[in-house]
Amino acid sequence: MKKLLVMSKSFCIILALLRCPTLFAQNGNDTHPVRNIVLVHGAWADGSGWKGVYDILVKDGFHVSIVQEPETSFQEDVAATKRVLALQDGPCILVAHSYGGAVATEAGNDPSVVGLVYIAAHMPDAGENESDDGKRFPSDLSKSTAIKKTADGFTYLDAAQFHEYFAADLPAEQAAFMARSQVLNKADNFKAVITTAAWKSKPSWMLVAGADRTINPDLERWYAKRANSHKVEVAGASHAVYASRPKEVAALIEEAASRAR
Repeated sequence: MKKLLVMSKSFCIILALLRCPTLFAQNGNDTHPVRNIVLVHGAWADGSGWKGVYDILVKDGFHVSIVQEPETSFQEDVAATKRVLALQDGPCILVAHSYGGAVATEAGNDPSVVGLVYIAAHMPDAGENESDDGKRFPSDLSKSTAIKKTADGFTYLDAAQFHEYFAADLPAEQAAFMARSQVLNKADNFKAVITTAAWKSKPSWMLVAGADRTINPDLERWYAKRANSHKVEVAGASHAVYASRPKEVAALIEEAASRAR
């Protein structure tokens, strides 16, 4: 008889939990995080740099997609991101590096996006562009001779200076490969004006690369403060922090996935 009473009480508890899913929540957060992650690379790079972050997230049970922006126009980069967002089967976290931050700020207005993570990235407001924002806190790169331009208006980083300004904390051989495989970015893309900033209506996270020479770390901090973003800093990290410090980057993405709703 006692055994039946215990079973009966257990059944009632289970039934109550099923009828009220919020009882599963802990400290106000659902125990089931957002599972879809979409990664957006920046200028002078491609999606392969996310490999280390991708491996960690997949191992931890996330569904990860990587956008390959053509970098031929800002509008086409936004469209490429939205194309991948449309393939998601539920809410997602949109993650962006560098110039990809401007792309994500525009594309992140998609209803599937419930949180944005900026990795050493630009996050302009509506009516702004990253080129003008960069003048608030000039970077070492902007003062150098490393940025080159082709006859048809595409920018790239001088391969001989790529390691120094973009990926100083990566092995020279890896930086050399990235320099030789970089995607050239249309110069006009840096002046593309944001129409609606997704971070104004959705939670955001910012990872500041402490030794970033491509985007001034103070600009990254300024962006985070303005947007009231959850901020972490990785001391000594270069602009290529997404490739050089995948554990720290993945940890921030997973934090966003557990907290965004």
